[in-house]
Amino acid sequence: MKYKRILLKLSGEALMGERQYGIDPQRLKEYAQEIKEVVAKNIEVAIVIGGGNIFRGVAGELNGMDRVQGDHMGMLATCINGLALQSALEDEGLQTRLQTAIEIKEIAEPYIKRKANRHLEKGRVVIFGAGTGNPYFTTDTAAVLRAIEINADAILKGTRVDGIYTSDPEKDKNATKFHSITFKDVIEKGLKVMDMTAFTLSEENELPIIVFDMNKTGNLLKLLSGEQIGTVVNNQ
Repeated sequence: MKYKRILLKLSGEALMGERQYGIDPQRLKEYAQEIKEVVAKNIEVAIVIGGGNIFRGVAGELNGMDRVQGDHMGMLATCINGLALQSALEDEGLQTRLQTAIEIKEIAEPYIKRKANRHLEKGRVVIFGAGTGNPYFTTDTAAVLRAIEINADAILKGTRVDGIYTSDPEKDKNATKFHSITFKDVIEKGLKVMDMTAFTLSEENELPIIVFDMNKTGNLLKLLSGEQIGTVVNNQ
């Protein structure tokens, strides 16, 4: 296997499946089965999940809400998604831990780096909730930060698109896909991969990002087995 320890970044919207909002139990089950296959190969898996299927702080701000208040609501949304994913993973027989950047000790552990590493070493899937615990920072930034802290080999950003394209492939039929691209080229071409704070943090720490289609069955394991899946972003 190419990677020993990964940080899987999932969007909250991905959990909606075909719904308009909320959580699709079938999509959760599919993700849990994909992750189970990876854990069976002795790959250590940590996960950061967004909350956009429930609430976005930015959306709240646009509607007149205080941004900090809105972001705190978004953090709680990621915890709800984390609990749902934890339940789905445990239904598949996996051992899990949910750690949160804001303390909710009745339902999750507080984030402690050493504890997270120990859980991963024992083969448990660790889900990081509540983003970084700070307003104005996205779950993309949280994913990169946690990946650096736990010494992950790569960030796998699971989306509904099978990589990075010259333009939005859902709108432009002539868009072409990059199999690999440098951080510098992504910035120069103005391509949307992650928010800039997350992206530059990943670049500075030489942590590769792989963007791939998480909704295609088997993609996660194929990628980790070395197949050409998605787009790799690195410094080379």
